[in-house]
Amino acid sequence: MIYLIIVGSLILIYIFFIFPTQWLKLERISKPIGINKRILQISDLHVDRLRVSAKRIRKVIKANNPDYIFLTGDYTYRESYLPRAAHYFKVIIECGVPVYAVLGNHDYELPRLQRLLDLFQVYGIKVLRNESVLLEHFHLVGIDDFGTGHSNIGPAFRLVDDSKPIVVITHDPNVILKIKRPYDYLMAGHLHGKQLNVPFFYVLKPKGPLAAKGIYKGLHTEENGVFYISKGIGQAGVNARFMVRSEITVHDL
Repeated sequence: MIYLIIVGSLILIYIFFIFPTQWLKLERISKPIGINKRILQISDLHVDRLRVSAKRIRKVIKANNPDYIFLTGDYTYRESYLPRAAHYFKVIIECGVPVYAVLGNHDYELPRLQRLLDLFQVYGIKVLRNESVLLEHFHLVGIDDFGTGHSNIGPAFRLVDDSKPIVVITHDPNVILKIKRPYDYLMAGHLHGKQLNVPFFYVLKPKGPLAAKGIYKGLHTEENGVFYISKGIGQAGVNARFMVRSEITVHDL
């Protein structure tokens, strides 16, 4: 009897806490802003705690045929996992889609951040650190991580005008409370959709004013624009999820 209880408990733990980290959910968002582009967002890779294979990610990319891939921060905080990050970057870039990225709070915990930046350069992934690029039909603005104090909104928008739609990528969505100019669409991550969907989670683990107000996933509108918060594909802290599946997001804009 005790053996059956133990086995049953382990099965339930796997089903409720481990399986959601492997059972990838593809979220589809349609929010036309006039650029007629499909963007695939991958947030919070956390390759040190990632249970979705690079092969599975490649399959999703190929099946959805995006125009761009945006990586919205948190790749790893451990240098020993940089080779694994490189493997994922290689698989993503081999899909033949332009890739742009921003950094997250965990990336700034790396003893030598330059090693991660060098990997991005090797694989031709452009990292936007408070800067913008003009792409076909729209401006892409990359704002560095807000929670670690690296965001600088002024320089990020310096070369941006309102003649074309503005898409923003960043890691910590709380930065929207500091943006004082219009944008058309913003993508962020960081909050993992709670990761463990239990009451009072953000009381026990504060994650900023948005989470405190119950804004921690999905599509929202504020006075300056529309923003989306991904639940992320990897895990931070404990390598488990509860009632929250790993996510890749397809944005039709």
